[in-house]
Amino acid sequence: MSSALIDEAISYVAANIGMFHKKRLDSLEKLQLKKILKRKNPYLFRAKNTLTAQQFVKTILDAHLSSQEETLFGDFLEGLAIFINQRTFGGWKSAAEGIDLEFDRDDVRFITAIKSGPNWGNSSQISRMRHNFTKAAKVLRTSHSRLNVRAVNGCCYGKEPNPDKGAYQKLCGQDFWSFISGDSDLYIEILEPLAYEAKEKNEYFQRQYAVVINKFCLAFLQDFCKDGEINWDLIVRFNSSAAKA
Repeated sequence: MSSALIDEAISYVAANIGMFHKKRLDSLEKLQLKKILKRKNPYLFRAKNTLTAQQFVKTILDAHLSSQEETLFGDFLEGLAIFINQRTFGGWKSAAEGIDLEFDRDDVRFITAIKSGPNWGNSSQISRMRHNFTKAAKVLRTSHSRLNVRAVNGCCYGKEPNPDKGAYQKLCGQDFWSFISGDSDLYIEILEPLAYEAKEKNEYFQRQYAVVINKFCLAFLQDFCKDGEINWDLIVRFNSSAAKA
């Protein structure tokens, strides 16, 4: 990738990475202990012999945040990929259902569904992606009968040893970033810009995280503990009882 394009990518990251951190913080501040608890498996925590309020709260909070961050950062990387492709191959955000990026290269129209990592979906979700590829290609060929359309499932990280999936190609990690930019080193070159203001943003996030842990622990002790011990009957009833809440 040219130095000018690298500078543009750095500027894009600097202008947009703050939104990832903001959404991450917003998600943290909006959390409610009981809403998270309703979505977790209480039997698992009992089997792991969870004994303290902090251990319980931190485990369910970290699991929730990890899932949230994966989604939020995946959205950011999708935007970065589209931005870089626009600058290199003139690509655009697709209007087709389930398709994120379209661009022309070597007399081929590539339709691309961008995912965060390689293990992003179950069989029904993959079938849905295949359907979206078929539908988008059909619409494009209706307007351009001779158009050579190829479908790609691009994953921002990971590896795929067998990229040929028949109806589409699955390109992950280095192969994906090289595909959308023409630069085989891009997957390394984007690392440094991603650290923009990361230290400051994460220090503030950790302070707010500590506040949430403390608040959740207090609420958990009040609502789900008795004489300092976790009351598992209360937790399971809250999580799984057929009685209306």
